[in-house]
Formats: sequence, C-alpha cells, structure tokens
Amino acid sequence: MSTDIDIAALAAALQARDRRALARGITLVESTRPDHRALAEELLASLSLPDTTAIRLGITGAPGVGKSTFIEAFGSHLTSLGRRVAVLAVDPSSSRTGGSILGDKTRMASLSRDPNAFIRPTPAGRSLGGVARRTREAMSLVEAAGFDVIIVETVGVGQSEYAVADMVDMFLLLVAPGGGDELQGIKRGIMELADLLVVNKADGALENAATNAAADYRNALNLMRPRISWWRVEVLLASSLKGTGLAEIWRAAQTYQSKFVSHDSDQSARADQAKRWLWEEIQDDLTAALRGDATIAPLIRALETKVGRRTVTPSAAAREILAAFLGRKN
Repeated sequence: MSTDIDIAALAAALQARDRRALARGITLVESTRPDHRALAEELLASLSLPDTTAIRLGITGAPGVGKSTFIEAFGSHLTSLGRRVAVLAVDPSSSRTGGSILGDKTRMASLSRDPNAFIRPTPAGRSLGGVARRTREAMSLVEAAGFDVIIVETVGVGQSEYAVADMVDMFLLLVAPGGGDELQGIKRGIMELADLLVVNKADGALENAATNAAADYRNALNLMRPRISWWRVEVLLASSLKGTGLAEIWRAAQTYQSKFVSHDSDQSARADQAKRWLWEEIQDDLTAALRGDATIAPLIRALETKVGRRTVTPSAAAREILAAFLGRKN
C-alpha cells in the first residue's frame, strides 16, 4: 500500500459506506510499517463516532463445531431484518507467508455476496491465542462505516477467547451435540466467559443428541457462579442448515444488550476495554522498540543465550534489559 494516501478523503468515503474504502482502511490499520501506523492513527482520529453503538458479538467454538456455517446463517438472518453485519474472522496464519489459512470468504460464500454484510479474514500472526492485534481498530472502522452488528470469530477454544471477551459486548460459545464427552472437553474457564451457549447442528440424526446436550450444559451452568449479576446464561439450540433457532439467538442478544445498557455497563465496559487496549499497545510498542534498538540488541541476544542455557533466570534477564533500555533513554 502506498503512503500517498489522502486520509481525509479515505475517512469521508469510509463513513459514506464505501466498501472499498473500508477494506483499504483495515489494510492500513493491519500494517506493521511505521509510516502506515502513523497514517492509521490519523485515520482513526479523523473518524466521527456513530450516533448508535453497534452490538459487538464474539463467537467461538472448537474446530469442527460449525462456526463459519453458523455465522453465515446467523448473519444472513440479521441482514434479512435490515441489519448491517460485519464479520471479522481471525484466521490461523501460515508460518511461511503470514497469510490466512482458512479463508473465511470462501467458507461464507453466500454471506460475502450480501450487500449488507462485510467479511474480513485477518491473519492472526503472532498475536495472543490467534487474536489479531488490530482487531480492535478494525472494529472501530466497521462501526464508523455504519455496520450495527459486529461479529468477531476466533480460531478456536483457547487463550484467544479471553482476549475476545475483553473487546466485545456479548460472548457466544458454540458447541456440538454430544453431551457428556463434549462437556468434559470444554474448559471451565471458557464456559465461565460465555454469555450465551448455543448447541449447533440440532437437526436430523443429531437432533435428540443436541437436546440432551443442551440439558447437560444447563445443569453444568447451574453449578457455576454467574459472570454478571443481572444475566443468566441461556442454552439454546440451533441448526445452521435448517435456519432454526437463529431468531431466538438474536432475541437473546438484543435482551442482553438492552440490560447491558440499562445497567450502565455500556459506557463503563467500553471505557474498560479502551484502557486495556491502551496497555496492550504500550506492551506491544515497548517490545517492538526493544527489539528494534540497535544498541540494546547485542545485550538481548546475549541474555537470550544465557536464559537458554539456564545460567540466568528469565526474570533477571528481563530486568537487566529494561534497566539498560530505560537507563539509556533517560
């Protein structure tokens, strides 16, 4: 991407709902080049906040649970109601090229052609648990472009879920029929993060198994302390292929959002998210500055060798590197 970009024109086109401008803006915020980072920050600062706040949904589930099929069906249901839906799908990255492996546009072909939907696969890179570092900025851009439902799809059940839960309003856990064995395979911590649990593939030969699984999950959730005092986690059934259960899921999301706002959580939660974003940026930028400092680089390499040989502890090495870096800056 060229650095010869008219940021004011790009921002105006983006807020006029120009999809190409939105794609260019997201490409800009995803770039790690310092000159692009400066332009990205200028773009974000130039955007005016929308009149209404979009609903931000995080969706996760183990590989094979049918996340992409569900999101396509759910997104199509929402666009049929007049909603504008943006899907930010964080893909695993190739260790060779850094590009996305799964390619969500090919897995959501029908939704990708919907004029009221926007799908953006983002390579996870080296971000924590597969959550792209710039997902938050991409969310700001699609919200500025007038999308009122933002779905963040994660790679799978793991550390990424904690990062996603910190950047969305409602967190949805998608599970497959199976009951006991499936229940044992899901980490308690992920269950505790969920605001809504959906048993997918509730159709055909799996319909009875899905009903039994839902009962098992309800029993398990009754044994857990609610994450939020004003919300009881629901367990719903859905069939992405038949399109059943989607209206109930959307009603649950709207009910949650209404309570979210009425309990004054909207502003405080978004403020807390912004503060966490601040410190993540500080951590990322400090690490980049350390690694890019030509004077400190030899010390880092030497201490990495010592840590590898166990002649120095990681904590002691970290303190020495920071002391050298901060001492040189003062």
